[in-house]
Amino acid sequence: MITGSEALLRSLLAEGMECIFGYPGGNVLYIYDAMVGNPDFKHVLTRHEQGAIHAADGYARSTGKTGVCIATSGPGATNLVTGILTAYMDSVPLVIITGNVATNVMGTDAFQEADIISIAMPITKHSYSVRDVRDLPRIIHEAFYIAGTGRKGPVLIDIPKDVSNQKLFYEPSCELNLRGYKGSPDANPVEIDQLLAAITEAEKPVIIAGGGVVYADASLELLEFVEKTQVPVASTLLGLGGFPSGHSLSLGMMGMHGPYAANMAVQNADLVISIGARFDERVTMNPKGFAPRAKKIAHIDIDPAEIGKTIPVDLPCVGDIRAVLTYANQNAAPSRSVCWLQEITDMKSRHPLGYKDSDTELKPQYVIEMIGETTGGEAIITTDVGQHQMWAAQFYRFKQPRSLITSGGAGTMGFGLPAAIGAQIGNPERLVVSINGDGGMQMCAQELAICAIHQIPVKIVVINNQVLGMVKQMQDLVYKKRHSHIDLAGSPDFVKLAEAYGVKGLRAENKEDAVRVWREALETPGPVLIDFVVPKEENVYPTVLGGTNLDQLILGDLE
Repeated sequence: MITGSEALLRSLLAEGMECIFGYPGGNVLYIYDAMVGNPDFKHVLTRHEQGAIHAADGYARSTGKTGVCIATSGPGATNLVTGILTAYMDSVPLVIITGNVATNVMGTDAFQEADIISIAMPITKHSYSVRDVRDLPRIIHEAFYIAGTGRKGPVLIDIPKDVSNQKLFYEPSCELNLRGYKGSPDANPVEIDQLLAAITEAEKPVIIAGGGVVYADASLELLEFVEKTQVPVASTLLGLGGFPSGHSLSLGMMGMHGPYAANMAVQNADLVISIGARFDERVTMNPKGFAPRAKKIAHIDIDPAEIGKTIPVDLPCVGDIRAVLTYANQNAAPSRSVCWLQEITDMKSRHPLGYKDSDTELKPQYVIEMIGETTGGEAIITTDVGQHQMWAAQFYRFKQPRSLITSGGAGTMGFGLPAAIGAQIGNPERLVVSINGDGGMQMCAQELAICAIHQIPVKIVVINNQVLGMVKQMQDLVYKKRHSHIDLAGSPDFVKLAEAYGVKGLRAENKEDAVRVWREALETPGPVLIDFVVPKEENVYPTVLGGTNLDQLILGDLE
């Protein structure tokens, strides 16, 4: 006979959990008490609950495993909501454990009581409120299965304080009886054969590869499929790394800040094949003007609810992407794309992705290119959200899947640093670089303490332009340069801030300094923060304004 808290820990370990990220409070203290003297149970104490869930998210995205975090009731639980949304929007498998007040005071507005199940219901894949401690092992087992199968996502388990201290006879659960839930729908050979027939007839086909390719571990299958069919690939933000950026058939990231050739290829294609991408509005921009020359649009996705949701689809194909592509590769044949590929090559030559360099200023694009060259494209890159995120997507050449960890659907500022901590813990042998803006860096800067305490060797890059850059850019282009509340002057000295936490801090304001301090950072065994001071006037180009078509690119400095 053991307590529910002890059963919880044993059940998490039985599911293969390697590390839990969390922050204690009154209603999870029985759980934290059970951790005492348990050498097998690894817990990382973050400095904010949002840091905990973003770290679990970064761990999950970079490893392909399910991330786990824990927080107490009330504000502890509600501080997780932004991270739950972030994971839900990007289909990241998480198991989130919250404490709650004892069952005998539920509904009385007890101290730190919050109905987190109802609050988080729209942004979780499933939720549990544990009322009988004997159900706990089964619930943990089910939660991991639900989070990590089908279209992956966050699962919430809310445990009242008294339940966590009740006794049960513990047995590991192998039971799975989930009526109505099917993890992954079986691929339909008829649908795949119809798609293959359409490819052989297409003269201007293009693939849009999304995050689903990465999550399905289908990168090798996609590479084989592309080389057999000779269809060029444009990636979404979350799809970067799912197809090697250096491949001759790679078009790079498409969409709002996609290069000319990627966007124009989609707009001029006669066959568009979405693989694990959900036609997000940052990809399609104006849905009515999306791919106007396409005779057919195909959509491969594990979630049938996404098929036809925003863009009408002629060739639906529901199923696990890896299974679909494995079957497709048995009979895949080349498209009629020889002339098309030459046309795309010409577009790349006429409008290459670039920027106006400077001998006197340190350009942010130069910093990203330098990081890419020195790491050989082999590092795990986490980003925050903003201009630096788009520059990283444009100028870092991702070679392998799970190398870009970024908040796509939610666009969550503060995500980058804690996600890097989780990624580094999940991948101790790899270099992890966290690229942040000076705005987002201040939203979870307290997690620098974790880097220092545990000597987590993350290299933390701050692209410091003293302004909310992406907001300023929109105000430049749409609001006639009427700048409103974007000035970040008065932000801390990031070098001193890092040093206050016990992290080495460096700064660069020109190219020579940038090369020198970056080399020093790479040679330093522990965590390092590098403050790259860049001009605030720099914008991300190309850009497509909301409501306009993909081919209505503003090239800016690239004109």
